[in-house]
Amino acid sequence: MTVTWNDSVPIYRQLRDRVVAMILDGALKEGDALPSVRQVAADFQINPLTVSKAYQELVDEALVEKRRGLGMYVTEGAHAKLLGSERERFLNDEWPALLERIARMGLQPETLLKAAGRKGNDQ
Repeated sequence: MTVTWNDSVPIYRQLRDRVVAMILDGALKEGDALPSVRQVAADFQINPLTVSKAYQELVDEALVEKRRGLGMYVTEGAHAKLLGSERERFLNDEWPALLERIARMGLQPETLLKAAGRKGNDQ
């Protein structure tokens, strides 16, 4: 499995973000087991300590839990918690900059909605 890593963000953070995306997308559901540290390290050809650090961040955020002798599992409520925090982060961090850029380019809401409609038809 070949993965392109972003050099400006630590790999453990990118790995954590991939797991978060999988939870948000429904690829990992509450109660599902995460792949083992060894398996992820082998698949992505990275150090197992890097995977452990990413998984520990998820544990610290109460998105996954360690089950002794069984592995890591997505916690109940992880999807809802992530959805809330990701929406808040988007609205506070990304949306203001996006609005500023839209205004700078003079784009109108109708133009944006039309473009979004075309994008939706492509999928």
